[in-house]
Amino acid sequence: MAHDVHIIGGGLAGSEAAWQLAQAGIKVRLSEMRGSGEMTPAHQTDGLAELVCSNSFRSDDSDKNAVGLLHDEMRRLNSIVMAAGEEARVPAGSAMAVDRDVFSARVERMLSEHPNVTIIRERVDTLPDAGLTIVATGPLTAQTLADSIVSATGEDRLAFFDAIAPIVHRDSIDMSKCWIQSRWNKRTEASNEDGDYINCPMTKDQYEAFVQALVDGEKTEFKEWEADTPYFDGCMPIEVMASRGVETLRYGPMKGVGLDNPYDTTEEHPQGRWPYAVVQLRQDNKLGTLWNMVGFQTKLKYGAQADLFRTIPGLENAEFARLGGLHRNTFINSPLVLDRQLRLRNAPHIRFAGQITGCEGYVESAALGLMAGLMTAAEHRGEDWSPPPATTALGALLSHVTGDAEAETFQPMNVNFGLFPPLHEVKKKQRKEAYTSRAKADLGQWIAQRERVPA
Repeated sequence: MAHDVHIIGGGLAGSEAAWQLAQAGIKVRLSEMRGSGEMTPAHQTDGLAELVCSNSFRSDDSDKNAVGLLHDEMRRLNSIVMAAGEEARVPAGSAMAVDRDVFSARVERMLSEHPNVTIIRERVDTLPDAGLTIVATGPLTAQTLADSIVSATGEDRLAFFDAIAPIVHRDSIDMSKCWIQSRWNKRTEASNEDGDYINCPMTKDQYEAFVQALVDGEKTEFKEWEADTPYFDGCMPIEVMASRGVETLRYGPMKGVGLDNPYDTTEEHPQGRWPYAVVQLRQDNKLGTLWNMVGFQTKLKYGAQADLFRTIPGLENAEFARLGGLHRNTFINSPLVLDRQLRLRNAPHIRFAGQITGCEGYVESAALGLMAGLMTAAEHRGEDWSPPPATTALGALLSHVTGDAEAETFQPMNVNFGLFPPLHEVKKKQRKEAYTSRAKADLGQWIAQRERVPA
């Protein structure tokens, strides 16, 4: 099939861009390296839209949370990622988590069955000289193509480390020492009856010994060219957090607040005291056979990981479906090299989308793929493009990547209300609801304006 647009990369952003274009009646060639005999250091399958790190799309609350608002906006724009996510959803409290295999298979099936999409398993080594192109190769771009991007942008690549959390087999967890509960007992329609997290409590002595072992554990050695690469704060290895102070983890992924330990009850606290510290595990697949250690991304060596994590109460006999890992993520200095439509300034037939642009997170990556798809569709039809207002989650994220951030200090970022035009006149306690209400109204007007544009 002859194509109108070439998309390089079949991750979340590339898949979303392909879907938006195909639904607009535009023929797409989707090139994916995995499945052609090539693989990245972090992927485990050749499935489109494979989730490499966590299985969580984070909060699904569209009234008070920026990423939940982004979920809502993407659903309103017919996102394939959000549609497949609903089908693959597993309990995770107020968050949206998915069975990663079901999710990937659903995305691939929807695209492979679409008459306007041709999926080609091939490695692309250089940027095309002509033709509408979207580069969505993600943070694990193959070296040959990365070199071509460097040549085209005239700028050195920027990079950061991203770490992967371990996954545990559910039947290897000793539930006589753990309990199931969501923090503050929060529930959603997708929640399990008792709660959505397995909680492994720690005493003060256990916690302090664990933190010290994290700091002392044998770590993955860096190569010389990796030594000065910064971590992304939203995916900090747990041992790096531990090195910042003995109490750091108790105010981060190991906080015990809002959890009632049934093994530590008193007359004053018949439901259980909050544990001194806790390790939480979240369901990772629909069968409930796999659970991931929340916030436990790590660069400890495999042997050190297994030994240390089996000191956690309830995980003494844990069997790991996957241990934690570390990979180097690559992104371009988007505010410097891209225009407001994600196009390469010195080669405007090429757009970039997804994490390679310097956004962070599954949903953010897919959102920029969605935007790149809509922009490219408009360009193909000869239409003018007006971006979503900066008051929306999509608009705020797009604005950050394409110019609002300082190029000299540009670093990956999740969507957050700090990217939105401020509402200083609104009281702080009401501000999140005000941001989301304004965004929903403004996106509705933007969608209505788009629908009035003749096809």
